Parts: sequence; structure tokens; C-alpha cells
Amino acid sequence: MSFVRRNTVLSARPGRPLAQPAPASEKQQLAPGIRPSPLDGRPTTSTGTSSLDQLLAGHGGLPLGNCLLVEEQGTTDFSGVLLRYYAAEGLVQGHHVHLVGYPPEWRHQLPGVAAPDSESKAAQPAPAPEEKMKIAWRYEALGNKATPGAAARGDTNQATFCHSFDLTKRLPPSASKGSLHPTPSTCPPTFDQPSQAATSPFKTIIKHLQTKLSASSPTDIHRIIIPSLLLPSLYAPQCAQPSEVLQFLHSLRALLRQYPTQLTAIITLPTTLYPRSSGLIRWIELLSDGVIELIPLPANPGAPPPSSGSGSKSGGADKSDQAQGLLYVHTLPVYHEKGGGGAGASSFRETLSFSLSASRGLVIKPYSLPPMEGEEEAEKSSASKGKEGIEF
Repeated sequence: MSFVRRNTVLSARPGRPLAQPAPASEKQQLAPGIRPSPLDGRPTTSTGTSSLDQLLAGHGGLPLGNCLLVEEQGTTDFSGVLLRYYAAEGLVQGHHVHLVGYPPEWRHQLPGVAAPDSESKAAQPAPAPEEKMKIAWRYEALGNKATPGAAARGDTNQATFCHSFDLTKRLPPSASKGSLHPTPSTCPPTFDQPSQAATSPFKTIIKHLQTKLSASSPTDIHRIIIPSLLLPSLYAPQCAQPSEVLQFLHSLRALLRQYPTQLTAIITLPTTLYPRSSGLIRWIELLSDGVIELIPLPANPGAPPPSSGSGSKSGGADKSDQAQGLLYVHTLPVYHEKGGGGAGASSFRETLSFSLSASRGLVIKPYSLPPMEGEEEAEKSSASKGKEGIEF
């Protein structure tokens, strides 16, 4: 029976030096706005909405090489706000943003970067070391906006993973480090212009994207924005044919798989015109890596105004937190045995809501019913009566 000495490397051959790890300077640096997933290390980028990043299967962002389908009911444009944040985040980070359907003047509608509120941060006391939650190191950076290792490199401008935007401001050209690439138009031809039925707008767009991607550097990051897919005012009637749109999504999926470390895409779809019960929309969902649905809540015009006094203050403070719609998660990107934990694990089992404000953007959180009128006053009165009846 033979024995092996301890502290002996079995795979090493005598007289052959061991491989030394590469120094930190020679390691590949990630592009701005890219950080590894805390679950499996795949590169991820931010959608521009922090709450949506935390929802995507616990990866802390949208993994590269994947697309997200955002469905919306009604005539609201909450999904369009998500696209503006997604495009603005890409331009601020220095990415290439490819716009489908809209003209290049759409960039003037992008929100500007919000100014840091130093006063509010200074007013809040710093948490004590004992109060800090002790969690695994790979989940500790999820809530932070800085990429891991950015502080060690001394890079402050590129350390922000997800910026905060203000809808009341507009993104100036000086803050845009990236470039916006409008694709060939998909609008239906007018009566003055002859119809070009032989050429498909979707095929022209795919060729345009292939040319841009093949000519770019391997370190460049690209984002594709496809707003209101199959909307008659943006797309020609032939685009609504299943043979056209499904072939376009197949080609887009092939580009995402061909450039798994450079390309992401977000598609919005109006389900009021194309309901989820149709077979075409089911196929579109199968060709998308992630599918979420926005259902705006109807406004209540007959609701009484908030009462004066202390009740008006609480009502005004809670107005910004009031849910404006429901959010359902149908599919999450990269949800498998290695990735798919964190906040995304519970998103299938609970009902989520969203609210939109100019300063905080679109915030996604669990939905809870508001308290009924007079319920808080009844609880306070019952508590006060209980205290008065107690004698010591």
C-alpha cells in the first residue's frame, strides 16, 4: 500500500514550473457599465432602472446576449419610459444605442442625469458597524451602484453601474459618451411615396445591425431598442405578418447569441392591440429571453380629496408611493440551476406593483392594498381607549 506525502501537487511533473497567476494589470478590464453577475459571473449591464435590475433573476442587471420583452396594456407609456432610461444609461456609459422605428430626434426626449443630493445624504447618519448586515461577499455589491474593484482603480466616472435620471431634465450632448444609431425606417409609406413591397423593413434592419456589429471593436457594447412592436403607426402593414416578425426575432436572437458579450435588446409590445391569447404573441414570448407585463391601474376620479390637518400631510407623503400599476413576471433571462436567485426567485409567487415619479423614476416593489378610509383613525381610537382603561 503506497502513501503520498502531504502538500504535494499530484498534477505537477518534476522539473516543470507551476503556472503563475497573471498580474492584476494584465487581467482583462470590463467595459464601462459592465460588471459580472454575482451568481455565475456572466457580464451584465444595467437597464437604467435600479428596481428592474434587481428583478432580473438576481443577476443585478440584464445579462449580455439576452433580450427583454416588456408588454403593456392600455394607452399609457410606462414601457416607453423604461426604454428612455435604457437608452440614456447606454449613452452615459459610452455604449452604442441602435434605435428602431423612431427618428433620431427621439434622443431629445431622453432624461438627464439627476444631480446628487448631497444634503439629504449628509443628513442621514452613517450606520454603525454593528448594524451592518453580514451577508456573502458576492451579494454585498448588489445594492451598490459601483462596480467591484472600481474604487481600487481610482476610477470614479466609470464606477457607476446604474445612474439616477430625472424626467424633468433632458440629457445634454456633453453627458452623452456613446452614440445613437438610427436604423432604416419601418414607417409605412405615404401616398406620395411609392410602396416598396419587395424589400422587408425587418430584413433591412437586420443587415444594418450586422454591419454595425461586425465593424465595431470586440470591447464595444451595443444596445437595441425596439419600441411598440407591430404598432401600425410605426411599422408597415407587412411587418405584422407572422412570417415577417417571427423571422425578424429569429435573426435578432441569432445576433444576440453571436455576440454574447456585446449585445442586449429591449422590446416593447402593446398587448391591447395584440393580446397574449393569440398564437403570434406566444411565439414572440418564446423567442424572448425575459417577459414582463405592465398593467396600469385605472384612475379613481371620484376619490375624495385628502382632509386638512395631519391627514393631508400623510396623504401627500404617500401619494408618490401610490401604486400606478401591476407588474407580472412571466419569464426571467438566464433562470437556470446556476443563475436565478435573489429577488427574482420570489417574483413569480408575489404580485408586484410599480410607481413612476420624476425624481426616483420607475420603482418596482411588492403590491399591498392601501388602508381603507377611517381604518387608521379607528385603530388609534381603540388604542387610546385601551390605554385609558389600564390602571397601575
